[in-house]
Amino acid sequence: MDSATKMRWRLRAQNGVFVLLLAALVALLAFFAHQYRYERDLTQNARNTLSQQTRELLGKLAGPIRITIFATRQNARSGDLHKLAQDFLTPYQRAKPDLGYAFVDPREDPQRTQAAGIRANGEMVIEYNRRTEHLIDYNEQAFVNALMRLARSGERLVMALIGHGERRINGIANHDLGEFGKQLVAKGFKTSELNLEIAQEVPANAALLIIAGPQVDLQPAEVEKIGRYVQSGGNLLWLIDPEPLHGLQPLAETLGLVLGPGVVVDPAAQQFNASPAMAIAASYDPRHPITTDFHLNSVFPFARQIEANEGGDWRVTRLVEVAPHGWVETGKLDNQVTFNKARDVPGPINVAVALERSVEDRAQRVVVVGTGNFLSNTFLGNGGNIDLGVNIINWLASDENLITLQPRSTVDGELQLGRGAQYFLLYGFLIFLPLTFAGTGFAIWWRRRRA
Repeated sequence: MDSATKMRWRLRAQNGVFVLLLAALVALLAFFAHQYRYERDLTQNARNTLSQQTRELLGKLAGPIRITIFATRQNARSGDLHKLAQDFLTPYQRAKPDLGYAFVDPREDPQRTQAAGIRANGEMVIEYNRRTEHLIDYNEQAFVNALMRLARSGERLVMALIGHGERRINGIANHDLGEFGKQLVAKGFKTSELNLEIAQEVPANAALLIIAGPQVDLQPAEVEKIGRYVQSGGNLLWLIDPEPLHGLQPLAETLGLVLGPGVVVDPAAQQFNASPAMAIAASYDPRHPITTDFHLNSVFPFARQIEANEGGDWRVTRLVEVAPHGWVETGKLDNQVTFNKARDVPGPINVAVALERSVEDRAQRVVVVGTGNFLSNTFLGNGGNIDLGVNIINWLASDENLITLQPRSTVDGELQLGRGAQYFLLYGFLIFLPLTFAGTGFAIWWRRRRA
């Protein structure tokens, strides 16, 4: 065999080894790409990444989740609806492998579409625990709220006392709790109002009763009905503003509450150009389910100090402390308010307590907050007020294992330009640069022509 033939065989062998190594490398890369994933969310506020709360909720849902997506392949407005739904559900599948989905084309199966009550192209039907929820908006908050509604076992009826000028659970006035009521409905609660002048008793199927700042005295018969409800083990959320109790003093005595006069003043509020009566939460009890791992700032406007006697039937937890450098102002509240050592109570001030006891082998839960303003339509959006309020309701309804998930704040991407900057862009990009390019081109053409 001559040297040229040997060289050809050697080159063929080298090429063959190279091809084998390349194929092995491609197979190895395919294996690692299938077994291991690395992703990084570069969007503002990590909006394409599931929150830790969502992952925890999915881990708590025992059993499979089945989703049926009624969508055509293409949509004039949204494009490929199948891909859109797949991209939305893939992160949830990674967190919960037994979450499955299937597509149904409404044009090919109109009977099934009509039977499912589908109203929009791309609508999802989520099935869990033999219950269903419909979803149209593809976002994390809407999806998780739907799962929370499905996860609740049985109806959770939240009743709010009315008839005495209380804050309405479905009201639209600034002092009402209507926006908070909408949050509860979105998370699977049913809200209703209760007038004890008409009703014989607080309904036995009520998960809890809300008393939110009556403005006139309750009748003795109404107070007795509330007393019987509490004595029988009913759960209660009482929002007490810095004003008279309007006939509810017996209820305060039953709960062992200690209610002093005055309004909490927080000098830290002045840093945000707010009234000194806007008390900012300083700390929460980390051991109680309502405030475990709760680190959001919350605001308690025009709050009073709330304490409770310990050592009786009730187990008392001081939930929220505000105004570490403030005080309880017992004098006149104005812009020149100052601390009076002789009469005022120095901070930090507790403004919420949780009470718990056992009644007939059943846990009874009560939360008392020193203001109804923090859940009102005016102040609900401040800090973590929504989250704290929903946590309170979840605990009172024995659903503390469910989370509260609020919309992620959107980073402000709006660009504000002054008039000078606007003129610069107008004349610079629309006039100066085009003329410069045209002049440069003309100069080059002229020089080449003369050359």
